Amino acid sequence: MFESFLPSEVSQLTEETSIALARQIRRAPIPTSISLESIETAYVHQGEGGIPILLLHGFDSSVFEFRRLLPRLASHHDTWMVDLLGFGFTDRPINTPFSPEAIKTHLYDFWKEKIARPVVLVGASMGGAAAIDFALTYPETVAKLVLLDSAGFAAGPAIGKFLIPPLGYLATEFLRKPNVRRSVSLKAYCDASFVTEDAELCAALHLKLSRWNEALIAFTKSGGYNFLSNKISQIACPTLILWGDSDQILGTKDAKKFESAIANSQLIWIEQCGHVPHLEKPEITAQHILDFVA
Repeated sequence: MFESFLPSEVSQLTEETSIALARQIRRAPIPTSISLESIETAYVHQGEGGIPILLLHGFDSSVFEFRRLLPRLASHHDTWMVDLLGFGFTDRPINTPFSPEAIKTHLYDFWKEKIARPVVLVGASMGGAAAIDFALTYPETVAKLVLLDSAGFAAGPAIGKFLIPPLGYLATEFLRKPNVRRSVSLKAYCDASFVTEDAELCAALHLKLSRWNEALIAFTKSGGYNFLSNKISQIACPTLILWGDSDQILGTKDAKKFESAIANSQLIWIEQCGHVPHLEKPEITAQHILDFVA
Protein backbone atom coordinates (compact mmCIF):
# COMPACT_ATOMS: atom_id res chain seq x y z
CA MET A 1 0.00 0.00 0.00
CA PHE A 2 2.76 2.43 1.01
CA GLU A 3 6.47 2.30 0.21
CA SER A 4 8.67 0.97 3.01
CA PHE A 5 10.76 4.16 3.31
CA LEU A 6 7.68 6.06 4.51
CA PRO A 7 7.22 6.12 8.30
CA SER A 8 4.55 3.82 9.73
CA GLU A 9 2.49 6.86 10.80
CA VAL A 10 1.51 7.32 7.14
CA SER A 11 -1.26 4.77 7.80
CA GLN A 12 -2.92 7.36 10.09
CA LEU A 13 -3.74 9.72 7.21
CA THR A 14 -7.48 10.29 6.81
CA GLU A 15 -8.10 12.72 3.94
CA GLU A 16 -8.48 11.29 0.45
CA THR A 17 -5.93 13.57 -1.21
CA SER A 18 -3.33 12.78 1.46
CA ILE A 19 -3.80 9.02 1.18
CA ALA A 20 -3.80 9.15 -2.63
CA LEU A 21 -0.54 11.08 -2.68
CA ALA A 22 1.11 8.81 -0.11
CA ARG A 23 0.33 5.81 -2.30
CA GLN A 24 2.10 7.45 -5.25
CA ILE A 25 5.37 8.44 -3.58
CA ARG A 26 8.32 6.56 -5.05
CA ARG A 27 12.07 6.69 -4.77
CA ALA A 28 14.61 6.47 -7.58
CA PRO A 29 18.43 6.30 -7.33
CA ILE A 30 19.73 9.48 -8.92
CA PRO A 31 23.44 9.53 -9.84
CA THR A 32 24.92 12.93 -9.01
CA SER A 33 28.35 14.54 -8.75
CA ILE A 34 27.76 15.65 -5.16
CA SER A 35 27.68 12.10 -3.80
CA LEU A 36 29.78 8.99 -4.32
CA GLU A 37 26.59 6.94 -4.30
CA SER A 38 23.30 7.53 -6.09
CA ILE A 39 20.80 9.45 -3.94
CA GLU A 40 17.47 7.74 -3.33
CA THR A 41 15.20 10.58 -4.38
CA ALA A 42 11.51 10.77 -3.45
CA TYR A 43 9.14 11.92 -6.17
CA VAL A 44 5.60 11.65 -7.51
CA HIS A 45 4.62 11.46 -11.17
CA GLN A 46 1.05 11.67 -12.43
CA GLY A 47 -0.62 12.60 -15.70
CA GLU A 48 0.59 12.69 -19.27
CA GLY A 49 0.63 14.97 -22.28
CA GLY A 50 1.45 18.63 -22.71
CA ILE A 51 4.50 20.41 -21.38
CA PRO A 52 5.71 18.83 -18.10
CA ILE A 53 5.04 20.67 -14.84
CA LEU A 54 7.57 20.26 -12.00
CA LEU A 55 6.58 21.28 -8.45
CA LEU A 56 9.09 22.29 -5.73
CA HIS A 57 8.03 22.41 -2.06
CA GLY A 58 8.99 24.89 0.65
CA PHE A 59 11.35 24.87 3.65
CA ASP A 60 11.18 21.82 5.93
CA SER A 61 8.40 20.36 3.81
CA SER A 62 7.78 17.58 1.29
CA VAL A 63 5.75 16.52 -1.73
CA PHE A 64 2.69 16.31 0.57
CA GLU A 65 2.50 20.09 0.22
CA PHE A 66 1.02 19.63 -3.28
CA ARG A 67 -1.50 16.91 -2.44
CA ARG A 68 -4.49 19.08 -3.41
CA LEU A 69 -2.86 20.74 -6.43
CA LEU A 70 -1.48 17.59 -8.10
CA PRO A 71 -4.72 15.96 -9.31
CA ARG A 72 -5.96 19.27 -10.75
CA LEU A 73 -2.79 19.76 -12.80
CA ALA A 74 -2.24 16.10 -13.70
CA SER A 75 -5.66 15.84 -15.31
CA HIS A 76 -4.28 18.15 -18.03
CA HIS A 77 -0.48 17.80 -17.95
CA ASP A 78 2.42 15.47 -17.27
CA THR A 79 3.08 16.53 -13.65
CA TRP A 80 6.07 15.83 -11.41
CA MET A 81 7.03 16.73 -7.87
CA VAL A 82 10.28 15.95 -6.09
CA ASP A 83 11.62 16.20 -2.55
CA LEU A 84 14.62 18.50 -2.71
CA LEU A 85 17.97 17.31 -1.38
CA GLY A 86 17.98 17.46 2.42
CA PHE A 87 14.18 17.64 2.65
CA GLY A 88 11.10 15.44 2.61
CA PHE A 89 11.57 11.73 1.98
CA THR A 90 14.69 11.98 -0.17
CA ASP A 91 17.62 10.16 1.43
CA ARG A 92 20.31 12.18 3.24
CA PRO A 93 23.59 10.30 2.67
CA ILE A 94 26.51 10.94 5.02
CA ASN A 95 29.18 13.29 3.59
CA THR A 96 26.67 14.90 1.23
CA PRO A 97 26.45 18.72 1.26
CA PHE A 98 23.06 20.28 1.97
CA SER A 99 23.20 23.73 0.41
CA PRO A 100 21.49 25.65 -2.41
CA GLU A 101 24.30 24.66 -4.77
CA ALA A 102 23.93 20.97 -3.91
CA ILE A 103 20.12 21.20 -4.16
CA LYS A 104 20.44 22.74 -7.62
CA THR A 105 22.87 20.07 -8.85
CA HIS A 106 20.75 17.23 -7.50
CA LEU A 107 17.58 18.75 -9.00
CA TYR A 108 19.26 19.03 -12.41
CA ASP A 109 20.36 15.40 -12.22
CA PHE A 110 16.80 14.37 -11.30
CA TRP A 111 15.40 16.41 -14.21
CA LYS A 112 17.94 14.88 -16.62
CA GLU A 113 17.22 11.33 -15.42
CA LYS A 114 13.41 11.52 -15.27
CA ILE A 115 12.10 14.36 -17.45
CA ALA A 116 14.76 15.67 -19.85
CA ARG A 117 12.40 18.21 -21.46
CA PRO A 118 11.81 21.89 -20.70
CA VAL A 119 9.32 22.24 -17.85
CA VAL A 120 6.97 24.72 -16.26
CA LEU A 121 8.76 25.05 -12.93
CA VAL A 122 6.50 25.81 -9.96
CA GLY A 123 8.11 26.78 -6.64
CA ALA A 124 6.34 27.47 -3.35
CA SER A 125 7.97 29.61 -0.64
CA MET A 126 11.60 28.39 -0.37
CA GLY A 127 10.86 26.19 -3.39
CA GLY A 128 10.33 29.42 -5.31
CA ALA A 129 13.87 30.52 -4.46
CA ALA A 130 15.16 27.10 -5.51
CA ALA A 131 13.21 27.43 -8.77
CA ILE A 132 14.68 30.87 -9.48
CA ASP A 133 18.22 29.64 -8.81
CA PHE A 134 17.62 26.62 -11.05
CA ALA A 135 16.11 28.68 -13.90
CA LEU A 136 19.02 31.12 -13.86
CA THR A 137 21.63 28.36 -13.94
CA TYR A 138 19.89 26.03 -16.40
CA PRO A 139 17.68 28.31 -18.53
CA GLU A 140 17.35 25.64 -21.22
CA THR A 141 15.40 23.44 -18.77
CA VAL A 142 12.70 25.97 -17.81
CA ALA A 143 10.10 27.12 -20.33
CA LYS A 144 8.02 29.05 -17.80
CA LEU A 145 8.25 29.85 -14.10
CA VAL A 146 5.50 30.00 -11.45
CA LEU A 147 6.22 31.50 -8.02
CA LEU A 148 3.79 30.77 -5.17
CA ASP A 149 4.36 33.19 -2.27
CA SER A 150 8.03 32.80 -3.07
CA ALA A 151 11.14 33.37 -1.03
CA GLY A 152 14.00 35.13 -2.77
CA PHE A 153 13.92 38.67 -1.42
CA ALA A 154 13.26 37.69 2.19
CA ALA A 155 16.06 36.64 4.52
CA GLY A 156 16.50 32.97 5.39
CA PRO A 157 14.62 31.08 8.12
CA ALA A 158 14.79 32.76 11.53
CA ILE A 159 15.89 29.47 13.06
CA GLY A 160 19.29 30.02 11.43
CA LYS A 161 20.59 32.24 14.23
CA PHE A 162 20.15 29.36 16.69
CA LEU A 163 21.99 26.76 14.61
CA ILE A 164 25.42 27.06 16.22
CA PRO A 165 26.89 24.16 18.24
CA PRO A 166 25.53 22.93 20.55
CA LEU A 167 22.30 24.84 19.94
CA GLY A 168 21.74 23.44 16.45
CA TYR A 169 20.35 20.14 17.66
CA LEU A 170 18.25 21.84 20.34
CA ALA A 171 16.83 24.31 17.81
CA THR A 172 15.72 21.56 15.45
CA GLU A 173 14.24 19.59 18.33
CA PHE A 174 12.26 22.72 19.21
CA LEU A 175 11.06 22.89 15.60
CA ARG A 176 10.02 19.23 15.87
CA LYS A 177 7.55 19.95 18.71
CA PRO A 178 3.91 19.50 17.58
CA ASN A 179 2.75 22.72 19.24
CA VAL A 180 5.48 24.71 17.49
CA ARG A 181 4.63 23.22 14.09
CA ARG A 182 0.94 23.83 14.74
CA SER A 183 1.56 27.52 15.45
CA VAL A 184 3.46 27.80 12.13
CA SER A 185 0.61 26.06 10.31
CA LEU A 186 -1.99 28.38 11.85
CA LYS A 187 0.03 31.35 10.62
CA ALA A 188 0.35 29.86 7.12
CA TYR A 189 -3.41 29.79 6.47
CA CYS A 190 -5.95 32.56 6.31
CA ASP A 191 -8.65 30.06 7.32
CA ALA A 192 -7.53 28.20 10.46
CA SER A 193 -9.98 25.36 9.79
CA PHE A 194 -7.45 23.97 7.30
CA VAL A 195 -5.15 23.04 10.19
CA THR A 196 -6.60 19.56 10.74
CA GLU A 197 -4.97 16.50 12.29
CA ASP A 198 -4.41 15.15 8.79
CA ALA A 199 -2.75 18.38 7.67
CA GLU A 200 -0.47 18.39 10.70
CA LEU A 201 0.50 14.78 10.04
CA CYS A 202 1.27 15.56 6.38
CA ALA A 203 3.53 18.40 7.52
CA ALA A 204 5.42 16.25 10.02
CA LEU A 205 5.83 12.77 8.47
CA HIS A 206 9.25 13.56 7.00
CA LEU A 207 10.61 14.41 10.46
CA LYS A 208 10.73 10.65 11.14
CA LEU A 209 13.47 10.10 8.55
CA SER A 210 17.07 9.70 9.66
CA ARG A 211 19.36 12.75 9.62
CA TRP A 212 16.43 15.16 9.26
CA ASN A 213 17.90 17.52 11.84
CA GLU A 214 21.48 17.26 10.50
CA ALA A 215 20.41 18.20 6.98
CA LEU A 216 18.25 21.08 8.23
CA ILE A 217 21.12 22.46 10.28
CA ALA A 218 23.58 22.14 7.39
CA PHE A 219 21.24 23.85 4.91
CA THR A 220 20.42 26.74 7.23
CA LYS A 221 24.07 27.28 8.20
CA SER A 222 24.93 27.45 4.48
CA GLY A 223 23.00 30.73 4.38
CA GLY A 224 20.14 29.39 2.32
CA TYR A 225 19.02 31.59 -0.57
CA ASN A 226 20.11 34.91 0.94
CA PHE A 227 22.36 35.49 -2.10
CA LEU A 228 19.47 35.57 -4.57
CA SER A 229 17.81 38.99 -4.33
CA ASN A 230 20.14 40.85 -6.69
CA LYS A 231 19.83 38.12 -9.35
CA ILE A 232 16.05 37.98 -9.65
CA SER A 233 15.98 40.66 -12.38
CA GLN A 234 17.99 38.30 -14.62
CA ILE A 235 15.02 35.94 -15.04
CA ALA A 236 14.13 35.92 -18.74
CA CYS A 237 11.42 33.27 -19.04
CA PRO A 238 7.70 34.12 -18.71
CA THR A 239 6.85 34.18 -15.00
CA LEU A 240 3.56 33.97 -13.13
CA ILE A 241 3.51 35.26 -9.55
CA LEU A 242 0.64 33.95 -7.42
CA TRP A 243 0.34 35.43 -3.93
CA GLY A 244 -2.08 35.04 -1.05
CA ASP A 245 -3.40 38.46 -0.08
CA SER A 246 -3.29 37.48 3.62
CA ASP A 247 0.21 35.94 3.73
CA GLN A 248 1.47 36.21 7.33
CA ILE A 249 4.69 34.27 6.71
CA LEU A 250 6.37 36.44 4.06
CA GLY A 251 3.88 39.30 4.01
CA THR A 252 2.72 40.81 0.72
CA LYS A 253 5.36 43.44 -0.17
CA ASP A 254 7.66 40.94 -1.92
CA ALA A 255 4.94 40.10 -4.45
CA LYS A 256 5.25 43.59 -5.94
CA LYS A 257 9.04 43.36 -5.75
CA PHE A 258 8.99 40.22 -7.89
CA GLU A 259 6.63 41.85 -10.38
CA SER A 260 8.91 44.90 -10.68
CA ALA A 261 12.13 42.91 -10.90
CA ILE A 262 11.05 40.32 -13.48
CA ALA A 263 10.41 41.99 -16.84
CA ASN A 264 8.22 39.27 -18.34
CA SER A 265 5.98 38.64 -15.33
CA GLN A 266 2.37 38.80 -14.18
CA LEU A 267 1.17 39.09 -10.58
CA ILE A 268 -2.18 37.61 -9.54
CA TRP A 269 -3.48 37.93 -6.00
CA ILE A 270 -5.32 34.99 -4.45
CA GLU A 271 -8.03 36.52 -2.30
CA GLN A 272 -8.72 35.47 1.31
CA CYS A 273 -5.67 33.25 1.21
CA GLY A 274 -2.53 32.87 3.29
CA HIS A 275 0.99 31.67 2.49
CA VAL A 276 -0.03 28.38 0.86
CA PRO A 277 -2.52 29.02 -1.98
CA HIS A 278 -1.85 25.54 -3.38
CA LEU A 279 -3.34 24.10 -0.17
CA GLU A 280 -5.90 26.74 0.79
CA LYS A 281 -7.19 27.64 -2.69
CA PRO A 282 -6.10 24.71 -4.88
CA GLU A 283 -8.85 25.06 -7.49
CA ILE A 284 -8.10 28.74 -8.18
CA THR A 285 -4.34 28.20 -8.02
CA ALA A 286 -4.48 25.28 -10.44
CA GLN A 287 -6.65 27.19 -12.90
CA HIS A 288 -4.27 30.15 -12.95
CA ILE A 289 -1.33 27.80 -13.56
CA LEU A 290 -3.15 25.94 -16.34
CA ASP A 291 -4.17 29.20 -18.01
CA PHE A 292 -0.56 30.41 -17.82
CA VAL A 293 0.79 27.14 -19.25
CA ALA A 294 -1.70 27.29 -22.12
